[in-house]
Amino acid sequence: MALERELAVFLRRARASSGEMAREVHPDLEPAAYGLLVRLADAGTQRATALAAYFGVGKATMSRQLRALEDLGLVARDPDPADGRASLVRLTDEGRTRFHRVREARRARYVRKLAGWDRTEVAELARLLHQLNAGAED
Repeated sequence: MALERELAVFLRRARASSGEMAREVHPDLEPAAYGLLVRLADAGTQRATALAAYFGVGKATMSRQLRALEDLGLVARDPDPADGRASLVRLTDEGRTRFHRVREARRARYVRKLAGWDRTEVAELARLLHQLNAGAED
């Protein structure tokens, strides 16, 4: 099936790209943890349980990834004022600076790769990918 083949290639390349971007943020950053930075940059401060649910991983996995990001100085945990037993995860200033530098470089690469595309094609691709991602959340 053509769709399966193209998605497999796309996902393989996306994983490789995530690894490269993670290393650009910090040489010791795991590729999977890069997605956490994306989520925190886009959605703001989050509870670890909300992050785990968003990514569909267990609490232990999320805790390990967040601890690694904390050790690198990219995220910090603050007490949740609504629940003293919980904490909120946020990007540190260093994490935000490093992430935004890499994100801007990535966006510039996308602009170059899609330069020959019609704007309506790019908008349609974005719409369809959003539809695919939204369906995966259900």
